[in-house]
Amino acid sequence: MKIRLLPLTILSGVLWCSTPAGWGQTPPVAGNRNALAIEALGRLKGMDLEANPALKAKVLKVLESTRGTPDFVRIVQDFNLAGQNAGLLELALAHPREETGIEALRLILASHDVAVVTAALGNTNTAVRMAEALGNTGEKEVVPMLLPLVEDGHQDLAARKQAVRSLAQIQSGATELLSLAAADKLPTELKFTATTELNQVRWPELKAKAGEVLPLPQGRNTEALPPVTELLKRTGDPGQGSKVFERPDVGCNNCHRVNDRGTDLGPALSEIGTKLGKDALYEAILEPSSGIAFGFEAWTLELNSGDEAYGLIVSETADELTLKNVKGIPSRIKKSDIAKRQQMKLSLMPAGLQQAMSTQDLVDLVEYLATLKKPAK
Repeated sequence: MKIRLLPLTILSGVLWCSTPAGWGQTPPVAGNRNALAIEALGRLKGMDLEANPALKAKVLKVLESTRGTPDFVRIVQDFNLAGQNAGLLELALAHPREETGIEALRLILASHDVAVVTAALGNTNTAVRMAEALGNTGEKEVVPMLLPLVEDGHQDLAARKQAVRSLAQIQSGATELLSLAAADKLPTELKFTATTELNQVRWPELKAKAGEVLPLPQGRNTEALPPVTELLKRTGDPGQGSKVFERPDVGCNNCHRVNDRGTDLGPALSEIGTKLGKDALYEAILEPSSGIAFGFEAWTLELNSGDEAYGLIVSETADELTLKNVKGIPSRIKKSDIAKRQQMKLSLMPAGLQQAMSTQDLVDLVEYLATLKKPAK
Protein backbone atom coordinates (compact mmCIF):
# COMPACT_ATOMS: atom_id res chain seq x y z
CA MET A 1 0.00 0.00 0.00
CA LYS A 2 1.33 3.39 -0.95
CA ILE A 3 1.33 5.94 1.87
CA ARG A 4 0.82 9.58 0.95
CA LEU A 5 2.57 12.17 3.15
CA LEU A 6 0.44 15.16 4.03
CA PRO A 7 1.87 18.58 3.15
CA LEU A 8 3.28 21.00 5.70
CA THR A 9 0.41 23.16 6.92
CA ILE A 10 -0.80 25.48 9.62
CA LEU A 11 -3.55 24.26 11.91
CA SER A 12 -4.98 26.58 14.55
CA GLY A 13 -2.13 28.98 13.90
CA VAL A 14 0.53 26.35 14.65
CA LEU A 15 3.01 24.75 12.29
CA TRP A 16 2.11 21.08 11.86
CA CYS A 17 4.43 18.63 10.19
CA SER A 18 2.92 15.32 9.18
CA THR A 19 4.94 12.46 10.65
CA PRO A 20 3.93 8.84 11.33
CA ALA A 21 3.02 9.88 14.87
CA GLY A 22 0.75 12.61 13.55
CA TRP A 23 -1.06 10.78 10.73
CA GLY A 24 -4.78 10.84 11.27
CA GLN A 25 -4.41 12.75 14.55
CA THR A 26 -5.71 16.15 15.62
CA PRO A 27 -2.82 18.54 16.33
CA PRO A 28 -2.07 19.16 20.01
CA VAL A 29 -3.51 22.32 21.51
CA ALA A 30 -2.48 25.13 23.86
CA GLY A 31 0.98 24.71 25.44
CA ASN A 32 1.99 21.81 23.21
CA ARG A 33 1.47 23.69 19.98
CA ASN A 34 4.58 25.81 20.10
CA ALA A 35 6.81 22.88 21.07
CA LEU A 36 5.44 20.92 18.12
CA ALA A 37 6.02 23.82 15.77
CA ILE A 38 9.61 24.25 16.90
CA GLU A 39 10.25 20.53 16.53
CA ALA A 40 8.84 20.61 13.02
CA LEU A 41 11.07 23.53 12.08
CA GLY A 42 14.10 21.57 13.21
CA ARG A 43 13.42 19.11 10.41
CA LEU A 44 13.34 21.90 7.87
CA LYS A 45 16.69 23.40 8.86
CA GLY A 46 18.53 24.99 5.98
CA MET A 47 15.55 25.30 3.62
CA ASP A 48 15.52 28.30 1.29
CA LEU A 49 12.60 30.33 2.63
CA GLU A 50 12.91 32.94 -0.10
CA ALA A 51 11.83 30.29 -2.58
CA ASN A 52 8.78 29.47 -0.48
CA PRO A 53 7.07 32.66 0.78
CA ALA A 54 4.20 30.73 2.40
CA LEU A 55 6.60 28.66 4.46
CA LYS A 56 8.60 31.77 5.36
CA ALA A 57 5.47 33.41 6.75
CA LYS A 58 4.81 30.35 8.91
CA VAL A 59 8.40 30.27 10.16
CA LEU A 60 8.27 33.95 11.09
CA LYS A 61 5.04 33.37 12.98
CA VAL A 62 6.62 30.62 15.06
CA LEU A 63 9.74 32.74 15.51
CA GLU A 64 7.76 35.58 17.06
CA SER A 65 6.23 33.19 19.60
CA THR A 66 9.75 32.17 20.74
CA ARG A 67 11.04 35.71 21.29
CA GLY A 68 13.16 35.96 24.42
CA THR A 69 14.02 32.25 24.44
CA PRO A 70 16.95 30.16 23.16
CA ASP A 71 14.66 28.82 20.42
CA PHE A 72 14.56 32.31 18.90
CA VAL A 73 18.33 32.23 18.35
CA ARG A 74 18.25 28.71 16.98
CA ILE A 75 15.51 29.47 14.44
CA VAL A 76 17.31 32.61 13.25
CA GLN A 77 20.48 30.53 12.84
CA ASP A 78 18.81 27.55 11.16
CA PHE A 79 17.06 29.66 8.52
CA ASN A 80 19.57 32.52 8.26
CA LEU A 81 16.80 35.02 8.94
CA ALA A 82 17.61 38.69 8.41
CA GLY A 83 16.03 41.62 10.20
CA GLN A 84 15.88 39.96 13.63
CA ASN A 85 18.49 42.06 15.45
CA ALA A 86 15.97 43.67 17.79
CA GLY A 87 15.00 40.29 19.24
CA LEU A 88 18.62 39.13 19.29
CA LEU A 89 19.67 42.29 21.12
CA GLU A 90 17.10 41.63 23.84
CA LEU A 91 18.64 38.22 24.45
CA ALA A 92 22.22 39.49 24.35
CA LEU A 93 21.46 42.12 26.99
CA ALA A 94 19.39 39.77 29.15
CA HIS A 95 22.02 37.00 29.11
CA PRO A 96 25.47 38.54 28.55
CA ARG A 97 27.23 35.66 30.35
CA GLU A 98 25.26 32.77 28.88
CA GLU A 99 25.46 30.85 25.63
CA THR A 100 22.08 32.11 24.41
CA GLY A 101 23.05 35.76 24.79
CA ILE A 102 26.52 35.31 23.33
CA GLU A 103 25.23 33.44 20.28
CA ALA A 104 22.59 36.14 19.78
CA LEU A 105 25.25 38.85 19.81
CA ARG A 106 27.44 36.88 17.40
CA LEU A 107 24.53 36.83 14.95
CA ILE A 108 24.21 40.61 15.27
CA LEU A 109 27.94 41.01 14.64
CA ALA A 110 27.72 38.71 11.63
CA SER A 111 25.04 41.00 10.20
CA HIS A 112 27.50 43.93 10.47
CA ASP A 113 24.85 46.02 12.20
CA VAL A 114 27.32 48.14 14.18
CA ALA A 115 24.69 50.82 14.87
CA VAL A 116 22.62 48.61 17.18
CA VAL A 117 25.72 47.72 19.20
CA THR A 118 26.93 51.31 19.37
CA ALA A 119 23.51 52.46 20.55
CA ALA A 120 23.51 49.90 23.36
CA LEU A 121 27.00 50.97 24.43
CA GLY A 122 25.88 54.59 24.50
CA ASN A 123 22.85 53.86 26.68
CA THR A 124 23.56 54.05 30.42
CA ASN A 125 20.96 51.33 31.09
CA THR A 126 22.55 48.80 28.74
CA ALA A 127 26.21 49.81 28.35
CA VAL A 128 27.65 47.52 31.04
CA ARG A 129 25.80 44.44 29.82
CA MET A 130 26.64 45.13 26.19
CA ALA A 131 30.32 45.66 26.99
CA GLU A 132 30.37 42.40 28.94
CA ALA A 133 28.62 40.47 26.19
CA LEU A 134 31.00 41.85 23.54
CA GLY A 135 34.01 40.65 25.51
CA ASN A 136 32.47 37.23 25.98
CA THR A 137 32.21 36.72 22.23
CA GLY A 138 36.02 36.68 22.10
CA GLU A 139 35.94 38.18 18.61
CA LYS A 140 38.58 40.71 17.61
CA GLU A 141 36.10 42.85 15.66
CA VAL A 142 34.60 44.08 18.96
CA VAL A 143 37.85 45.79 19.95
CA PRO A 144 37.23 49.01 17.97
CA MET A 145 33.71 49.10 19.42
CA LEU A 146 34.96 48.97 23.02
CA LEU A 147 38.02 51.21 22.82
CA PRO A 148 36.05 54.48 22.44
CA LEU A 149 34.20 53.62 25.65
CA VAL A 150 37.52 53.31 27.50
CA GLU A 151 38.78 56.66 26.30
CA ASP A 152 35.55 58.66 26.71
CA GLY A 153 35.59 60.24 30.16
CA HIS A 154 31.96 61.35 29.81
CA GLN A 155 30.67 57.78 29.72
CA ASP A 156 29.50 55.83 32.76
CA LEU A 157 32.50 54.64 34.79
CA ALA A 158 31.06 51.16 35.43
CA ALA A 159 30.66 50.64 31.69
CA ARG A 160 34.20 51.86 31.02
CA LYS A 161 35.62 49.46 33.60
CA GLN A 162 33.68 46.62 32.01
CA ALA A 163 35.05 47.62 28.62
CA VAL A 164 38.57 47.26 30.05
CA ARG A 165 37.74 43.79 31.40
CA SER A 166 36.28 42.76 28.06
CA LEU A 167 39.21 44.08 26.03
CA ALA A 168 41.63 42.17 28.25
CA GLN A 169 39.94 38.92 27.19
CA ILE A 170 41.00 39.44 23.56
CA GLN A 171 44.65 39.49 22.53
CA SER A 172 44.36 42.53 20.28
CA GLY A 173 42.28 44.28 22.94
CA ALA A 174 44.87 43.62 25.64
CA THR A 175 47.54 44.90 23.27
CA GLU A 176 45.62 48.15 22.73
CA LEU A 177 45.20 48.68 26.48
CA LEU A 178 48.91 48.19 27.08
CA SER A 179 49.71 50.63 24.28
CA LEU A 180 47.51 53.24 25.93
CA ALA A 181 49.18 52.60 29.28
CA ALA A 182 52.69 52.75 27.80
CA ALA A 183 51.85 56.08 26.16
CA ASP A 184 50.37 57.34 29.43
CA LYS A 185 46.99 57.69 27.73
CA LEU A 186 45.10 55.19 29.88
CA PRO A 187 42.70 57.18 32.11
CA THR A 188 43.75 57.20 35.76
CA GLU A 189 40.36 55.94 36.94
CA LEU A 190 40.82 52.79 34.85
CA LYS A 191 44.41 51.93 35.75
CA PHE A 192 43.60 49.70 38.71
CA THR A 193 41.11 47.65 36.68
CA ALA A 194 43.55 47.39 33.79
CA THR A 195 46.38 46.39 36.12
CA THR A 196 44.32 43.61 37.69
CA GLU A 197 43.09 42.27 34.34
CA LEU A 198 46.26 42.56 32.27
CA ASN A 199 48.50 40.95 34.86
CA GLN A 200 46.33 37.83 34.55
CA VAL A 201 46.17 37.47 30.77
CA ARG A 202 47.26 34.16 29.29
CA TRP A 203 49.60 35.55 26.63
CA PRO A 204 53.12 35.43 28.17
CA GLU A 205 54.55 38.38 26.24
CA LEU A 206 51.60 40.61 27.12
CA LYS A 207 51.61 39.50 30.74
CA ALA A 208 55.33 40.31 30.97
CA LYS A 209 54.74 43.74 29.44
CA ALA A 210 51.86 44.36 31.86
CA GLY A 211 54.23 43.65 34.73
CA GLU A 212 56.48 46.42 33.43
CA VAL A 213 53.90 49.00 32.35
CA LEU A 214 51.21 48.30 34.96
CA PRO A 215 52.90 46.44 37.84
CA LEU A 216 50.71 45.03 40.57
CA PRO A 217 50.26 47.33 43.58
CA GLN A 218 53.09 47.30 46.07
CA GLY A 219 52.37 45.65 49.38
CA ARG A 220 50.86 42.43 48.09
CA ASN A 221 54.17 40.96 47.08
CA THR A 222 56.67 42.77 49.26
CA GLU A 223 57.64 39.76 51.36
CA ALA A 224 59.56 36.77 50.05
CA LEU A 225 57.39 33.66 50.06
CA PRO A 226 58.65 31.03 52.52
CA PRO A 227 59.18 27.47 51.27
CA VAL A 228 56.17 25.14 51.44
CA THR A 229 57.72 23.25 54.38
CA GLU A 230 57.54 26.49 56.38
CA LEU A 231 54.05 27.37 55.15
CA LEU A 232 52.79 23.97 56.32
CA LYS A 233 53.78 24.84 59.89
CA ARG A 234 51.51 27.90 59.91
CA THR A 235 47.85 27.95 60.90
CA GLY A 236 45.42 29.99 58.86
CA ASP A 237 41.96 31.40 59.39
CA PRO A 238 39.44 29.57 57.14
CA GLY A 239 36.96 32.44 57.48
CA GLN A 240 39.50 34.89 56.11
CA GLY A 241 40.52 32.31 53.51
CA SER A 242 36.93 32.19 52.25
CA LYS A 243 37.11 35.96 51.69
CA VAL A 244 40.44 35.62 49.85
CA PHE A 245 38.84 32.94 47.64
CA GLU A 246 36.18 35.42 46.53
CA ARG A 247 38.40 38.49 46.20
CA PRO A 248 38.30 39.88 42.62
CA ASP A 249 42.10 40.29 42.44
CA VAL A 250 42.60 36.63 43.35
CA GLY A 251 39.61 35.36 41.41
CA CYS A 252 39.37 31.72 42.54
CA ASN A 253 35.59 31.74 42.20
CA ASN A 254 35.88 32.98 38.61
CA CYS A 255 36.82 29.43 37.64
CA HIS A 256 35.87 27.14 40.53
CA ARG A 257 32.64 26.30 42.29
CA VAL A 258 32.22 25.61 45.99
CA ASN A 259 28.79 24.09 46.55
CA ASP A 260 26.39 26.54 44.85
CA ARG A 261 28.79 29.49 44.59
CA GLY A 262 31.34 30.30 41.90
CA THR A 263 31.79 29.34 38.25
CA ASP A 264 31.69 25.83 36.81
CA LEU A 265 34.86 25.98 34.68
CA GLY A 266 37.72 24.31 36.55
CA PRO A 267 37.35 21.33 38.88
CA ALA A 268 34.74 21.76 41.60
CA LEU A 269 36.33 22.39 44.99
CA SER A 270 33.43 21.52 47.30
CA GLU A 271 35.32 18.43 48.54
CA ILE A 272 38.89 19.37 47.65
CA GLY A 273 40.03 19.05 51.28
CA THR A 274 39.16 15.35 51.13
CA LYS A 275 41.12 14.82 47.92
CA LEU A 276 44.28 16.88 48.54
CA GLY A 277 46.44 17.55 51.56
CA LYS A 278 47.73 21.04 52.33
CA ASP A 279 51.06 20.34 50.61
CA ALA A 280 49.24 19.43 47.38
CA LEU A 281 46.99 22.47 47.72
CA TYR A 282 50.01 24.78 47.94
CA GLU A 283 51.51 23.13 44.87
CA ALA A 284 48.25 23.46 42.92
CA ILE A 285 48.16 27.20 43.68
CA LEU A 286 51.84 27.97 43.21
CA GLU A 287 52.44 25.68 40.20
CA PRO A 288 49.04 25.13 38.56
CA SER A 289 50.52 23.57 35.43
CA SER A 290 52.37 20.86 37.35
CA GLY A 291 49.32 18.62 37.55
CA ILE A 292 46.43 19.47 35.22
CA ALA A 293 43.36 17.36 36.00
CA PHE A 294 42.17 15.04 33.21
CA GLY A 295 39.44 16.70 31.16
CA PHE A 296 40.56 20.21 32.12
CA GLU A 297 43.28 20.68 29.54
CA ALA A 298 43.19 24.05 27.79
CA TRP A 299 42.96 24.30 24.01
CA THR A 300 43.61 27.12 21.57
CA LEU A 301 41.61 27.13 18.34
CA GLU A 302 42.65 29.22 15.36
CA LEU A 303 39.58 29.93 13.25
CA ASN A 304 39.40 30.50 9.53
CA SER A 305 38.10 34.01 10.22
CA GLY A 306 41.37 34.94 11.94
CA ASP A 307 39.80 34.92 15.39
CA GLU A 308 41.03 32.75 18.23
CA ALA A 309 39.08 30.70 20.76
CA TYR A 310 40.52 29.43 24.02
CA GLY A 311 39.16 27.18 26.73
CA LEU A 312 38.10 23.64 27.59
CA ILE A 313 36.59 21.26 25.04
CA VAL A 314 33.56 19.94 26.90
CA SER A 315 31.93 17.96 24.09
CA GLU A 316 32.64 17.01 20.51
CA THR A 317 30.76 15.45 17.59
CA ALA A 318 31.74 14.69 14.02
CA ASP A 319 30.70 18.18 12.91
CA GLU A 320 31.24 20.54 15.85
CA LEU A 321 32.70 20.92 19.29
CA THR A 322 31.68 22.90 22.34
CA LEU A 323 34.36 25.06 23.93
CA LYS A 324 33.90 26.57 27.38
CA ASN A 325 35.88 29.80 27.78
CA VAL A 326 37.59 31.13 30.90
CA LYS A 327 34.29 32.58 32.12
CA GLY A 328 32.54 29.25 31.85
CA ILE A 329 30.52 30.27 28.78
CA PRO A 330 30.11 27.48 26.20
CA SER A 331 30.30 28.13 22.46
CA ARG A 332 29.50 25.68 19.70
CA ILE A 333 32.09 25.84 16.92
CA LYS A 334 31.80 24.07 13.58
CA LYS A 335 34.88 21.99 12.81
CA SER A 336 34.82 23.35 9.28
CA ASP A 337 35.51 26.80 10.78
CA ILE A 338 38.65 25.63 12.62
CA ALA A 339 41.99 26.13 10.87
CA LYS A 340 44.09 24.69 13.69
CA ARG A 341 43.72 23.50 17.25
CA GLN A 342 46.41 22.96 19.84
CA GLN A 343 46.38 21.57 23.35
CA MET A 344 48.21 23.90 25.71
CA LYS A 345 50.80 22.74 28.21
CA LEU A 346 49.88 25.50 30.63
CA SER A 347 46.93 25.22 32.96
CA LEU A 348 43.84 27.33 32.38
CA MET A 349 44.45 28.52 35.93
CA PRO A 350 46.90 31.44 35.74
CA ALA A 351 50.28 31.19 37.44
CA GLY A 352 51.39 33.86 39.87
CA LEU A 353 48.19 34.13 41.90
CA GLN A 354 50.31 34.45 45.03
CA GLN A 355 51.43 37.86 43.75
CA ALA A 356 47.95 39.15 44.58
CA MET A 357 48.16 37.81 48.14
CA SER A 358 50.24 38.33 51.24
CA THR A 359 51.80 35.24 52.77
CA GLN A 360 49.06 35.21 55.40
CA ASP A 361 46.40 35.48 52.68
CA LEU A 362 47.86 32.38 51.04
CA VAL A 363 47.96 30.47 54.32
CA ASP A 364 44.36 31.45 55.07
CA LEU A 365 43.25 30.39 51.59
CA VAL A 366 44.82 26.95 51.93
CA GLU A 367 43.32 26.58 55.41
CA TYR A 368 39.89 27.32 53.94
CA LEU A 369 40.32 24.87 51.06
CA ALA A 370 41.44 22.18 53.50
CA THR A 371 38.10 22.48 55.33
CA LEU A 372 36.10 21.71 52.17
CA LYS A 373 35.50 18.03 52.73
CA LYS A 374 32.98 15.39 51.84
CA PRO A 375 30.28 15.25 54.53
CA ALA A 376 30.70 12.36 56.94
CA LYS A 377 28.07 9.65 56.63
